[in-house]
Amino acid sequence: MSTSGAGTKISEKRTRLSKQINIFVLLTDAFGGFGGIAVYNRDVLTAMCKHPLVDEVVAIPRVAARKLEPMPQKLRYKTRAAKGIIAYMAVLARNLHKAAHSDVIYCAHINLVPLAWMIGKLFRVPVILAIYGIDAWQPTNRRLTNWMTRKIETVVSISEYTKAKFITWSGVSSENVRLLPNAIHLEQYGESSPSSEFIQRFGLNGKKVILTFGRIVSKQRAKGFDEVLEVMPELLSDIPDIAYVIAGDGDYRPVLEEKVKRLGLTGRVIFTGFVEESEKVSLYSAADVYVMPSRGEGFGFVFLEAMACGVPCVASSVDGSRDAVRDGKLGALVDPDDKTGLKKTILEALDKPREVPAGLEYFSFPKFTQRLHAIIDSTVAGGSAQKMPCPRGEK
Repeated sequence: MSTSGAGTKISEKRTRLSKQINIFVLLTDAFGGFGGIAVYNRDVLTAMCKHPLVDEVVAIPRVAARKLEPMPQKLRYKTRAAKGIIAYMAVLARNLHKAAHSDVIYCAHINLVPLAWMIGKLFRVPVILAIYGIDAWQPTNRRLTNWMTRKIETVVSISEYTKAKFITWSGVSSENVRLLPNAIHLEQYGESSPSSEFIQRFGLNGKKVILTFGRIVSKQRAKGFDEVLEVMPELLSDIPDIAYVIAGDGDYRPVLEEKVKRLGLTGRVIFTGFVEESEKVSLYSAADVYVMPSRGEGFGFVFLEAMACGVPCVASSVDGSRDAVRDGKLGALVDPDDKTGLKKTILEALDKPREVPAGLEYFSFPKFTQRLHAIIDSTVAGGSAQKMPCPRGEK
């Protein structure tokens, strides 16, 4: 390539990054949603709107069942799309002109890849795909979705673990997969004394409290509730006043409650049920250690929340939880299959002082915003997507 040609391309990239940027977003849920992906997507949309060159972000959500949180001014959040698949497609069709004039299509779930990919190709707009955990650890059951996923310009992974699992089956180059771990809004947390009302409600007065917080559903048995229950009898022999709090709710709760009875742990294990956002800090403040020896976490945002409240953490060494505690720098790691190691690590964590780890700043929302802006800038600078014919045999 000639020097003049290279100069022209650099000039074109600078021109793209000097104009206003519009972003079109396809997502499952964010504002008005519940769970880790909704929290992550709220941060993504908010950070997008903080980009100095972003003029407008148009987002089409599949779900918005809860009350909407305050939203950034640049965001156009099309909640009518959340009324069902027909409503979603109708709203999407009415907003295709927005997609046509966008600079980036952000696809917030691998199941939405067919829509994002086709829109991107139709209007020659680059696509960013976000991946989280089990959604991207193995191929989907749709061959066409898998093929389209391999053609996405930029993939954003929540963790190194998910990135490695995704690359293994997709064959996507490591250079095309960027890391964007969860953000923690540190100003919303901090060390504090537990609420006396919260302590009294669950009978935790004078107890050493182990906490696990998450959805208690059968398909997520890998969160590690069972493993902690199985070491509780031994923990009680060393610390008679210990209590295990399982926060959250779901269809697997009755199974765990039966296991509690079978292990003779009635009164030693407390099920809080669903915990409102407003009570999260009280929940973490009541805990002496946060434990989640999971097998299926893509990241583990709850670790960031617990650490932001000064709670020592015990995380799994075999999934994306490693990323949340930065491979042991911010919290302890343990193999879920090692019961002796789990007990030992919990006891060691109970002896640690409550403090917010200095390294937690790595996951701060300003850092998250900087990372996302860099990904948007490089995607926009990369130019328009090129149309590619679908290969024979793919349906």
